[in-house]
Amino acid sequence: MLLAVARIAGETAPLLFTALNNQFFTSNMNEPIASLPVTIFKFAMSPYENWQQLAWAGVFIITLAVLGLNILARILTRSRI
Repeated sequence: MLLAVARIAGETAPLLFTALNNQFFTSNMNEPIASLPVTIFKFAMSPYENWQQLAWAGVFIITLAVLGLNILARILTRSRI
């Protein structure tokens, strides 16, 4: 389950095409939703340097989250001999 969550967190292309992006939180699944990969893409394409720095920070957060979930999955599933 942890590896599935890590893989989903790393999948950005499907979110760019299906989430439709919304800047605000919504609980209605029929409306566009906010997601970190879409926000990173938007900030990375902006002409403002501080937004681009925030995009790099978001990439760092996603990378650490996926790495952490993978390490946790390895620790929990290693054989105990």
